[in-house]
Amino acid sequence: MSKPWILGLTGGIGSGKSAVAQYFIDLGVHLVDADHAARWVVEPGRPALATIAERFGSQVLLPDGGLDRSALRQLVFQDEAQRRWLEGLLHPLIFQEIDQALARAKSPYAILVSPLLVESGQHRMTQRVLVVDAPEHLQLQRSMVRDNSSEEQIRAILKAQSSREERLRHADDVLINDQDLPWLKTEVERLHNFYLTLRGGQP
Repeated sequence: MSKPWILGLTGGIGSGKSAVAQYFIDLGVHLVDADHAARWVVEPGRPALATIAERFGSQVLLPDGGLDRSALRQLVFQDEAQRRWLEGLLHPLIFQEIDQALARAKSPYAILVSPLLVESGQHRMTQRVLVVDAPEHLQLQRSMVRDNSSEEQIRAILKAQSSREERLRHADDVLINDQDLPWLKTEVERLHNFYLTLRGGQP
């Protein structure tokens, strides 16, 4: 059996990436979530957590010994050098984690879903990129409802994420998610059937 090729799946906040990912899972596609890998590498007992605590002290730990993400985020967001240090520590570990998870795939192709696919360089692990896109007003609307956040908070996240142009420049396929869920499901099925005809992610 040939090794599955890898599809990168990304999209801005509120684009509907998670719904698309779930439809692919329902179709039996092996999916690896980069966010899960990023959380897993800093679990208690993993070496990265000890290294982070050594550098920043106990202020970044929760009472149960887990990582206090918001405390760490505040420390590194304000300090470029600390952020680079943290990325230097975590990115290779996350890559390794993703790589091992993708290697377990049994489906003809596997999916790496990552909100920062382009920014983190994770798109280099894939043979093809699918971008889920949506008009900005829909992204705002969906995110505000889902996360119970203010428009300002969502706009700040939109700004921090890779620009839409940058994402689309890396896209092989673009799914404009501006309709309802039944329509979205049909679109995913159409893409899935197309992907099954590809060898190594290319026609």
